[in-house]
Amino acid sequence: MATSGSVTAPPRGRQVRNPLSLRRVETAVSRSAAVFGFIFLAQSAPALLGQMHNTHPVWNAIMIGGLLASMLFTLVAALARRWVRMASTTFSAIYLCALVSWPFAVLDPSAATQDSSWLYGIMTVATSMAAIGLPVRWAALYLIVIPLVYAIIRVTPPGGELTVLRAALDSFYALILGGVITIIFTMLRNAAAAVDRAQQTALERYSNAVRQHAIESERVQVDAIVHDSVLTTLLSAARAETPEAKELAARMAGNAIGHLREAVAVTPDTDASVAGSVLAGRISEAADTMSQPFRVSSEGIGRIGLPIPVAEALYSAAVQAMVNSLQHAGPGVDRWVEITGTPDGGVLVRVGDRGAGFDPARVPRERLGVRVSILERVTSAGGHAEVDSEVGRGTVVTLRWPDDRAAEPAGGGDLGAAEAGEPR
Repeated sequence: MATSGSVTAPPRGRQVRNPLSLRRVETAVSRSAAVFGFIFLAQSAPALLGQMHNTHPVWNAIMIGGLLASMLFTLVAALARRWVRMASTTFSAIYLCALVSWPFAVLDPSAATQDSSWLYGIMTVATSMAAIGLPVRWAALYLIVIPLVYAIIRVTPPGGELTVLRAALDSFYALILGGVITIIFTMLRNAAAAVDRAQQTALERYSNAVRQHAIESERVQVDAIVHDSVLTTLLSAARAETPEAKELAARMAGNAIGHLREAVAVTPDTDASVAGSVLAGRISEAADTMSQPFRVSSEGIGRIGLPIPVAEALYSAAVQAMVNSLQHAGPGVDRWVEITGTPDGGVLVRVGDRGAGFDPARVPRERLGVRVSILERVTSAGGHAEVDSEVGRGTVVTLRWPDDRAAEPAGGGDLGAAEAGEPR
C-alpha cells in the first residue's frame, strides 16, 4: 500500500511590551512634591508674616530666604529632571537647620505665641523632600527626628511653652502625615524599580533569543550551502559518466564556488527589497540549466516586493527542490514550477514532479537536504515550507512567504524526511 506524508516547519511569533519606568515615577513624584510644597508655603505665609517680627532679622533673611530658594530649586530640578535628589536633600537640610536654630533666633520668649509655628505648616513638605532625596533609612530617621525636635522646642519658652500633651499631639500628627507620604513614595519607587528589573530581564532574555536565532540562521545557511553547493557537486561529479553528466558537474562546481564567494560577501540583515518578477526570472533561468525540463509558470508576481534575504531563501529552496527531483524522481517524468502572488502580498512557489516519490517517515534525521536546504531555510526567512510525497505518485514542494498559518503545532512527518539514500 502506498504511503504519503507531509513535512512542515512551525511558525514563529514575538510579543513586545513597554512597561513604566522608575524614571517616570520619580519625575511625577518630585514634580508633585515641588508643586504642593509651594502650596504649603503659601498657606503658611500669614503665620510667617505674623511671627517674623519676634525673630532675628539675620535669621529671617538666611533661613526664610534659604527655604524659598531651595523650594524654587526643587521645582526647577523636577521640571528639568536633573539634580532632583540634590535639590530635595538641600531643602530638607535647610529646614532642619531652621527648626534647630529657631529657639535661638527668638527675640522675646515671653512674646512667643502658642499658635502653631509657620515652620510646622511646612514640616510635611520637609519630610516629603527627605523621602525623595535620601535613602529609605535616612528618610525614616529624618521623619522621626523632625517632629520630635519640634515637640521639644514647643514646650520651651521660645517655643510658646505648650503643654506636653499638645506638643505631643502636634508632633504625632505631623509624624503620621509625613509617614504616610513617605510610605507611598517608597512603595511607588520600589514598584517601579521592580518593573524596571523585570523589563531589563526580559530585554536580556530577548537579546539572548535574538543571538541564538542569528546563530541558528547562520548554521542553517552554512549547512544549506554545504549541502546544495559542495556535497551535491561532489556526488554529481562522482556519478558523472556521460559527457552531459560531466558538463553538468562542471557547471555545478562553478556555481558552488560562486555560492561560497557570495556567502562571504553577503550581509544577511538588510532592508533592501527585490521585485517578485526578478525572483521568478531567476528561478526560470535556474530551471533552464537543469538536465531535465521543467515547466515554469508565474502569475501575479510582478509588483510584489520581497526582502532580499527572503528572495534568496525562496530561490535557493526552489533550486534545491528541482535538484532533488532530478536526483530522485527518475528520468522522463513530468516536472513543473509554479510561482504565484498571493492576495496578501506574499509569494507561493510550488516545485513538483510525477516521479518515484518517497516515504518521509523512512528518511534518517541526519540527512540535510529537505530539513536544512528547504524547510529551515524558508522558515528562518519568515516563511513556511512543506513537502508532500507519496511513493509512486511524485513529490510536491510548497514554499510560502510570509507564513500565514495559525499558531498551532505543525503536523506531518519527520523533519528529516525526504532524505533517504542520498542528500535530498
